[in-house]
This record gives sequence, C-alpha cells and structure tokens, in this order.
Amino acid sequence: MEKIEENNTDILKTNSEDVSSDKKLGGLKTMPFIIANEALEKVASVGLISNMILYLKNEYHLTNASGATILFWWNAMSNFTPIFGAFLADSYLGRFYVIALGTFITLIGMVVLWLTATLKEARPHACKLELGNCLKPTIAQFAFLFSSFALMSIGAGGIRPCSLAFGADQFDNPKNPNNGRILQSFFNCYYAAVGISVLISVTVIVYIQTQFGWVVGFGVPAGLMFLATIFFLLGSTIFIKIKANKSLFTNFVQVIVVAWKNKHLALPPMDSNGWYHHDEKGSRTIFPSNKLRFLDKACIIRNPEKDLNTNNGISTNQWNICTIQQVEEFKSLLKVLPIWSTGIMIAVTISQHAFPVLQANTMDRHLSKGSNFQIPASSYGAFGVLTLTTWLAFYDRVLVPWISRFTRKPRGLSFKQRMGIGLLLSCAAQVVAALVERERRSRALDQGLADHPLSQVDMSAMWLVPQHCLTGLAEAFNAIGQIEFYYSQFPKSMASIGVALFSLGMGFGNLVGSLIVEIVDHVSSRGGKVSWVSNNLNLGHYDYYYWVLCLLSVGNFFYFIVCAWAYGSDEDKRIWEEDQAEKKGEIVML
Repeated sequence: MEKIEENNTDILKTNSEDVSSDKKLGGLKTMPFIIANEALEKVASVGLISNMILYLKNEYHLTNASGATILFWWNAMSNFTPIFGAFLADSYLGRFYVIALGTFITLIGMVVLWLTATLKEARPHACKLELGNCLKPTIAQFAFLFSSFALMSIGAGGIRPCSLAFGADQFDNPKNPNNGRILQSFFNCYYAAVGISVLISVTVIVYIQTQFGWVVGFGVPAGLMFLATIFFLLGSTIFIKIKANKSLFTNFVQVIVVAWKNKHLALPPMDSNGWYHHDEKGSRTIFPSNKLRFLDKACIIRNPEKDLNTNNGISTNQWNICTIQQVEEFKSLLKVLPIWSTGIMIAVTISQHAFPVLQANTMDRHLSKGSNFQIPASSYGAFGVLTLTTWLAFYDRVLVPWISRFTRKPRGLSFKQRMGIGLLLSCAAQVVAALVERERRSRALDQGLADHPLSQVDMSAMWLVPQHCLTGLAEAFNAIGQIEFYYSQFPKSMASIGVALFSLGMGFGNLVGSLIVEIVDHVSSRGGKVSWVSNNLNLGHYDYYYWVLCLLSVGNFFYFIVCAWAYGSDEDKRIWEEDQAEKKGEIVML
C-alpha cells in the first residue's frame, strides 16, 4: 500500500509541476484541502443515509416501504441538485465559491437534523413498535425533518459536481503527453480516498449512532462538516481557480433557436472554410464535427457583413449566429445522453441501502460465536466500500500496466468496457441478493418466526457480504468509467456538468427505485395479499423484489450494448483541445 501511494504521489507531482510553474498554484499541495473537504462531507452524509431507515422506522414510526421511498427521494434530490450547482459553477460563480457555499449549506442542514433528535417536540412520542399503536408524525414534524434533508441536498448540489472537477483543474495539462494517465491516477486516488471516508462513515459513525444514540450520532457528523468547511477555506490561497464562463444554458438555447431559424438552409461541405463561424483566431475548432450535423446550421455564416463585426470577426448577435464551439459543446452533451441513460438502472441497485439494513437487523450480527460485539446492521455496506477501494488500487497499479500490453490503451480497458462490466456485475449482485433473502426467509419460517418480524433468525448476517462486495465492484467499474468518460468528452468549461451527469443519473435512479418499490408494493398486495415489501420481512417476499431488479438490470445491459455501439469509437480523445482559456488568462488568482 505504501508503494501504491508513493507511485501515485510521483505521478501527481510530475503533472503538478507542469500545471502552474509560474504562479505556484495548484498541484499536489492542494489535495489535502480538496480531498479532505469531500472526504469529511462523505463521512458526515453517508453515515446519516446508511442508518436513516432505522431512524425513520423507530423514531418516526414509518413503514418499511414508506421509509425506503423517502430515502430514495432524498437521494434523488441530492443527485438532482448537482446539475444546478454545475451550471452555477461553470456559468457564474466558479467551482471554488460553489463548493464553499455548498459546504456551508450542508453544515446548516446537519445541524437541523441534529435538532430533530435533540428536541423531543420534533418527533412523535416514543412507543413500542410491536404494539402497533404508535403515533404518526405531524405535518410540522415532517416539515422540520424534510427541511434538513432539503438543506443537505442543496449543499450536496454545490459540492458533488465541482469537487472532483476542481481537483482535476489542479493537475489537468493537455500539453503533457502523460496527461491522460495522470488524470486517471488522480481520479482513482480521489475515488479511493472518498471510498475510505465512506468506509469510516458506515462503520465508525454508524457505531456511534448505535451505541450512543441519535443525539451524539447526528452531532458528530455536524462537527465533521464544520471541520470540512474550515479546512477547505484554508486552502483558498493556493488553488487554481478557473473563472466561470458565460451561461452554458443560454448557449445551448441559442444553438437550438438559431438552428431552427436556419432549418431551411442547406449544409455546406464539412471542410468548407469560411462557411462556419469561429470567433477565435488560431482556434483548433475551425470545422464542426460530423455528428448531429443538423445543429451545424446554427453556425453557418449567412451574411458576413450583417452577422459579424468587421473589426474582430465576432458575432454581432448570438441569437442570429453561434460559434462552432457553442455548437460542439451542445453536441457533446447530446451525444453522451444515451450512454448516460444506461447508468440509471445501476444507480437503482447501488442505492439499495434500506432493505439490506432491515434484513441484517433480523440476522445474527455477532462477529463470532460467543462474542458480545455485534456489527451494526448499517455497517455491512462497508464490505462493498472496502471492495471498491481495494479494487481501485489493484486495477490502477497492477492490472492497467498488464492489460495495456494487450489493448494498447494507457487506461487498460476503455471507458465503455469498464461500464459494461459494471452493469454485468450489478446483475450478479441482485441474483445473489435474491438467493440470500430466500434462504433467510426460509429459515425464519422454519424457526416459527412468521409472526415475529423483529426476532432474530438463526442465520449469520455475513451471508449479506457477497452481494455488497459485488455491488462495490460494480460501482468501481461503472461509476468511475462513467465519470472519466464524461470528463474526456467535454471541454474544461463543461467539466462540472460532466461530473454532475453522474449525479443526475443517480438521481433518476433513485426516482426509478422509489417507483419500483411503490409498484411492487401496490401490485403484490392486491386482493388482500401480503406485500412483497411488507413490514414483516418473514411474510413478505423481498427475494422476488430483487429478482425484479435483476431482470431490469439484464435488459439495461443489452440496451447499453446498443448505445455503446451507436456512440462509436472516439471515446479516447476530446473533440477539441481548449487552449482559449490559457490565451485569455482565465486561470487566475481570485
């Protein structure tokens, strides 16, 4: 492990010297501040999500299905807000200020959540769940709880899309021939650091919540979030800060409007210089790409004297003519959407936090026979995180050099190959989950626990480990493959949006996951039957629920194959190299 860290340090140092040798900004010295901010945020937030189903069930008296649905919606909201944070960062404020703002708002949300545990009036009165006479939360209590979720989701919208891209800004140097390999090492190091923080979160934070109660268990994450805020601000003087571009959203709308205005025009030949508008002298994007050519009509020069300024060649009205770069930015977004959509289903499987916790809560969680120590039910997700981080180190330092000899790709496997392998592994994870739950339910019925859902089944919770490991491995392949794919296909001006696409896919995945739970609950309980996702796990059929996810995942894999084939083979190179930022001096000290 020391050798791995040493090698990664050497790689990152090499690029850090190239990025900003004149201004002494960026590079390896910025990583403690950036990674610490993201890691502490993950330690704080993931520890809350992991155990939240038990908080909602025990303190707010919600059903299993309702609690899972709320968590799906919370996760969805936390993954939708990053797309707005990305536009805000790339178009107006810049990544640094959006991260700082998001960190502060997340801190406020965690303090509000801590107050829900501290103030007795914020929750329904305590009762025994077995008696079934517990009071439901009032509207005011729900509003107070959901306000904390909303604040944390808004804060996540500032941190998640920008942190990784902001870190890459400190190293990304297209002039370096090893830039792609260096960025891959950075992405893997970054993801591994976040993985370790998640591992700490689902073990230490969950253990604190289990042993010392919700007041302390929510107070510790709030304290860590306060440290994350301070630590990030301390590094502000050494960061490379790329200024925000003009509104990308406006650019995209302009492309659509102008292309529609020019729909009657015939497209000139691809290499017809002078027909297309590019406002930068020496720009490398002098011709549009050969895909989605109907959008090229937005940058056709119809009347040079009317459309362009005769002094500098810049458009006099961008609602009449767009630059090639505007069109290519919009194309790059549209082209990745089909492949992006294949990440929605795997997001459903990765986000299965609630039901495995409820299963583990009914199983023998002792570390060994005769031991008094019990692993918290929410901590079994740590095995998935541990698998993810271990695999990243092994793949990056051992497999990539070996595979590269056969594939002749510096990254070993292509982005799409890694994403496809991740999708297959997610299918396998659902198969294992279904088989384990069938065995757990069978043993519970054999032991006469049909009407005692809270009693412990004589079956070790370690049976749940394989499905968590497969899910972690699936995420290691697919998630990082997605993030690197988006980053490689977008210019620097859209880097945050590229990263936010992954979060957006997770958001849609959580909405789909919520919809699947609701449909399964509604359909399976028709005619007075026991729902597959009943509060009573022993009478329900959670194994059938996992089989549904498996079938949907298999269908999604074949859909991915079609999308990957349609995209083509140009994933390993950016459509353009953006050197305009350096020419304009946009990398500045703010």
